[in-house]
Amino acid sequence: MGLTSKKVLLLAILFAVALFALTVWLWPRLSKGNWRAVLGRIGLLFATQISLFAAIGLFANNMFGFYASWADLFGQEQQPGVVTNYKSGPNGTNLKLLGNERLSIQGASMPTTAGRLDKVLIRGHKSKIASPAYVYLPPQYFQERYARKKFPAAVILTGYPGTAEALYKKLHYPQTQFDLLRQQGMQPTVLVMMRPTVAPPRDTECVDIPRGPQTETFFTQDLRHSLSSEYRIGKDAKSWGIMGDSTGGYCALKMTMRHPNAFSTAVALSGDYKAPIDTTTGDLFGGSAQLKRENDLLWRQKHLPGPPVNLLVTSSRHGEGNYKNTLKFIEGTKSPSRVSSIILDSGGHNFNTWRREIPAALQWMGNRLSV
Repeated sequence: MGLTSKKVLLLAILFAVALFALTVWLWPRLSKGNWRAVLGRIGLLFATQISLFAAIGLFANNMFGFYASWADLFGQEQQPGVVTNYKSGPNGTNLKLLGNERLSIQGASMPTTAGRLDKVLIRGHKSKIASPAYVYLPPQYFQERYARKKFPAAVILTGYPGTAEALYKKLHYPQTQFDLLRQQGMQPTVLVMMRPTVAPPRDTECVDIPRGPQTETFFTQDLRHSLSSEYRIGKDAKSWGIMGDSTGGYCALKMTMRHPNAFSTAVALSGDYKAPIDTTTGDLFGGSAQLKRENDLLWRQKHLPGPPVNLLVTSSRHGEGNYKNTLKFIEGTKSPSRVSSIILDSGGHNFNTWRREIPAALQWMGNRLSV
């Protein structure tokens, strides 16, 4: 059974409850002072606590989508599924269709009504990175009156470690766009959903690491080229936006500010403003103080010209650790950059908060892209 299976979660909860009941029942029998009774009490307490932590951990993982599988949890690479050529576009070699996923949208079996969710493998020609992604094509993509039309695209990133599946199963990006389209709240936009961890298990913070993974090149060059070659997506920066939460939010801001010729619009939900250096990242900058400064967004605002891009940042007055830096970022934004914000009264660093922000943020982004 998979890590995110409801059966696994239910079994873990039942096991924890059973161990708790067993502990209560056996405790009087283990009240003696001999070494066997002491070891018995220690063993029961240890087993009960481990089962409780496991149940809570599985529940949190199911809610927030930290890991998609047991192999993902233990840092093991998963073998990709059977790869077939993508049949809806030109015969390219940098994008492969792995299958389709069903969405929780009325009429999901009909692309002209609900759109379609493709699972693809993107192979980077320049970065030499290959990573899976989910591509949501809105209903208009399949409708006859849009048959010759190109569409804007928004790259949607998770945090670290995160799972791409959480973007449509928990954060409901395609479903949100579907509702906005029915309300005529935004233009139809192709959504490219993935995690920024394209060289797992390392957290690269979307940096081209010296002598390491070229993550920034993958997102700003390879991904855009592969997708616009296979789908009807505009090739210019004005057609491309990028949006993410937490680490994904930092990546969105950083890559748009550093590469305005790749992305014209960025949204950071609870994003950071510089990359952390810890055991998950390793040395991101190869000892280069200059490269480290260039990836610090508050430093960039103070010392470098503002790029001609649209930026949206979000935070909460109570519950978010990035609130003060978000205000600094807003105040430090220089023309021709344009900045907007969503500031909640309260909200933590979690899915519930981001679900409150996504409709307005997605609408804001969709209406700033063009083809």
